Amino acid sequence: MEKLRMGVLGCSKHYALRVATPLRESLLVEPYAIASRDAVKAKEFAAAWDFTKPYGSYEDLLADPQVDFVYNPLPNHLHLEYIKKAADAGKPILCEKPLGLNAREAVEAAEYCLKKGVPLMEAFMYRFHPQWRHAKNIVQSGELGTIVSTNGVFSYNNKDPFNIRNIASDGGGAILDIGCYTVSSARFLMAGEPERVTAAITWDPIFKTDTLVSALLDFGGGRVSTFTIGTQIFPYQRVSAFGTGGSLSIQIPFNMYDDVPGKVAAATPLGERLIETEIASQYLLEFDAFAEAVIGKTEVPTPVSDAVANMAVLDAVFASAKSGKWEPVVRC
Repeated sequence: MEKLRMGVLGCSKHYALRVATPLRESLLVEPYAIASRDAVKAKEFAAAWDFTKPYGSYEDLLADPQVDFVYNPLPNHLHLEYIKKAADAGKPILCEKPLGLNAREAVEAAEYCLKKGVPLMEAFMYRFHPQWRHAKNIVQSGELGTIVSTNGVFSYNNKDPFNIRNIASDGGGAILDIGCYTVSSARFLMAGEPERVTAAITWDPIFKTDTLVSALLDFGGGRVSTFTIGTQIFPYQRVSAFGTGGSLSIQIPFNMYDDVPGKVAAATPLGERLIETEIASQYLLEFDAFAEAVIGKTEVPTPVSDAVANMAVLDAVFASAKSGKWEPVVRC
């Protein structure tokens, strides 16, 4: 099978650190074009990471008829603009999370791509890892009874004023960067949507970004999820689910290594066990799954409606922090 030629917008550190090496093993995706607003930087990145075509502008890449799909890891405030431009060029789009700065932008992106007949998927790579597939299977089997609560923690310590995560105008801050993961994973394990949210946020006095957030998501029927995220505290991550008949915990839920097994701890009245899932690259699995959908002209594995629903919850988190009250999750 001929590989899809991928165009990447921006010389992303994330791409170099986490995506480039796994993709060398892909049978479906070929790194073909890389674009930067700095042509010299694009040439250097192309040489380092196997790209055939370097471009000095994003628009030149999008105009290349050889590009089969676009990967968009640009800063958050540029997602919507370049989703639209890629759709105008007829290119399927795999866009880093979140699709936009709020649910309105996510809806706009989804509707625009639908109108253009172009596939669009939000790049939540964690769901493709075997440890998450196994955790979901355990939940769906009923082994843990009814899941009544989940808890997520995701944090790192980054005080670099030039890092995009600390630039408010670029869509920086904890909620958009990592809160999207804790909300997405809660919705994934609870198999539903929260009805309302209450949250507390600490803001950086200089960056004006949210740096510490704790939230409670009410799924109705006595089912709740909690999460804490931070950008200026000790790095840590964990996701746990608690049911009427047992519990589970994923030790490295999001930034999982691709050279060691995943680990899921499960407990029931029968006892406790530590499940080691197969070694895998969640990024390779994600890109290949997207490519398969594009090649087969089928629905992308993570529908864009999921991205819109996730953003609606993030909007409610921001709203609650502002009002100091429970805020409804407004369906879009």
